[in-house]
Amino acid sequence: MPGNAREPGRSVASRLLAVLAAFDDEHRHLGLTDIAQRAGLPLATAHRLIGELEGWHGLVRREDGRYEIGRRLWDLGLLASVQRDLRDVALPYLQDLHAATGETVHIAIREHNRALYIEMIARRNSAQVISRTGSLLPLHTTAVGKVLLAHAGPEVLRAATARLERVTPYSITEPGRLLRDLTEVRRRGYARTAEEMTYGAYSLAVPVGSPAGKVIAALGVVVDDPRRDLVRLVPVLQVAANGIGRSVPPGWSTD
Repeated sequence: MPGNAREPGRSVASRLLAVLAAFDDEHRHLGLTDIAQRAGLPLATAHRLIGELEGWHGLVRREDGRYEIGRRLWDLGLLASVQRDLRDVALPYLQDLHAATGETVHIAIREHNRALYIEMIARRNSAQVISRTGSLLPLHTTAVGKVLLAHAGPEVLRAATARLERVTPYSITEPGRLLRDLTEVRRRGYARTAEEMTYGAYSLAVPVGSPAGKVIAALGVVVDDPRRDLVRLVPVLQVAANGIGRSVPPGWSTD
């Protein structure tokens, strides 16, 4: 249970936060009873607080009666400099990449053991792309995630390889094989995936480095044609990634 909101003297604010904390990457859609249990709240209290959050657009009620995090919270999250600054810098480059390739392009940072997509421009009628701005997807099944994982520290690697979920039959679930793949990512300077996250989706990504030389993000492209030579797009992505990296404010970091 994320918290114990039944403690005497807990403020209304702490109970609201407990409701929001009931949601996480493995619990994106919750019913009223689930929220109350995970927040440690009486059902009536949870119902009242959920109603207030829903009116504020912090929570959204789905057609199936369950709730999910609302757009208002995402908009607030974008005010954080770690996302806002990078999005502002990257967007013109993403627009140029999208115009040049005609494909879905995106930029992501690492959020614990997930790739957080902070901006993307999707190709029209691209049913294979399931990521969207704000998505949190596994590092080991996405090209941007592999880039971020390849340049992460040993603690992150240990945590990531401890639980390799199989999203499709093509997902890498053997730690040794993934580590070899990451070694290749560092050597060649880019990562690739082939239907490891979504059937019919093939992705390519390169690192975005800060002026200090630290990898702070990954820039990627997704196509749905297995015949397309993705490697030919590496120089295009690298030029854009270098431009983004040079434009990042001094001292900026995702840490």
